Amino acid sequence: MKKAIGILMVTMFSFICANSAMAGKIKNRQVNQQKRIHQGIHSGELTGREIKNLEKEQLRIQKTKKRAWSDGTLSPKERLQLKYQQDKASNHIYRLKHNNLER
Repeated sequence: MKKAIGILMVTMFSFICANSAMAGKIKNRQVNQQKRIHQGIHSGELTGREIKNLEKEQLRIQKTKKRAWSDGTLSPKERLQLKYQQDKASNHIYRLKHNNLER
């Protein structure tokens, strides 16, 4: 299970890094969130279900980003929507990595 999740993580991480059109804070933040999830896998802080949910969330953000950039620009409204999604994802990552008291 961990091996499959690891492969999924590498795939997602390289997909995010490969999309050079999405430079700047939004891209960097997405990469940092993937690193935090990856660190949570290695430390054992995240369960398989938590990893799956976080990866789905990251994929939704990536799809939103792709749609937003489809016309070649990122409007202020699109930027705000992506920031909101990334804020929410960041909170989810933190909460799930620090919920060991609930297990």
